[in-house]
Amino acid sequence: MSEPLITLIAGPTASGKSALALEMAQRTGAVILNADSQQLYADLRVLSARPSRGDEAAADHRLYGVADAAEAWSVGRWSRAAIAELAGLDGRPVLIVGGTGLYFTALTKGLADIPQVPVAARDASGAALDAEGEIEFRRRLARLDSRAEARIEAGDRQRLIRAMAVAEHTGRALSDWADETTPLLPPGSWTGRVVEPDRATLYANCDLRVSRMVEAGALDEVKALISRGLDPDLPAMKAVGVREFGAHLAGETSLEQAIEATRQATRNYAKRQLTWFRNQTPDWPRASP
Repeated sequence: MSEPLITLIAGPTASGKSALALEMAQRTGAVILNADSQQLYADLRVLSARPSRGDEAAADHRLYGVADAAEAWSVGRWSRAAIAELAGLDGRPVLIVGGTGLYFTALTKGLADIPQVPVAARDASGAALDAEGEIEFRRRLARLDSRAEARIEAGDRQRLIRAMAVAEHTGRALSDWADETTPLLPPGSWTGRVVEPDRATLYANCDLRVSRMVEAGALDEVKALISRGLDPDLPAMKAVGVREFGAHLAGETSLEQAIEATRQATRNYAKRQLTWFRNQTPDWPRASP
């Protein structure tokens, strides 16, 4: 039986997965397909630590910098784009690389066909969260969707509201809808691995990455992004570093404070990714960078 042509390489930010993918691609001739929600955006080359132009020229990279910051790419939109890329590879090996856990979930477990929830229903759930407070809101959500309540992190307002709105509007738990999925990649067509450095190394890499971002023009990138006056709820505007460096550009913090705030936010993000991959892909082999 031939080996699967698709390799999934997941891991937290600054773990070294892009370097590993490039080495593998140069050795095998594989295509590198982006599975990082921030590296989709052309406006975030520096802040998302996209592969350099030299690295992109050294191997065939797909779905990097293909979206404008004014767009809001969903998991579904990325999935459709990724499947279209895979369909056109004519048997070439591919490395799907990134840190966005839900992209890997879509590939290996599938996306739920959840009915559209009206804006009014979401707004009502948001108002209820504000009025009740998170503790009471969670108690009520637990009665409707105990699995969602248990997995949603404290303070994750967006997911709490979505879980409640789906349960109340459809009369069925979001978790139950999510159970009815079909993976985008057929079983046996792929192998997966997680790049997982030890915690101290990962955090040191995060700090170094932020320093290099500043040297590479992160402030100019944030300034250009802010100047567009985009909706702050767009995914690109929520990228780590936009708020922190934006505060410095507005004269609210020093550059040193902005750098430290971005380092802390990057470490926090990496920690959440580590936790996600440990919980969701416990059977995937772990690789050292």
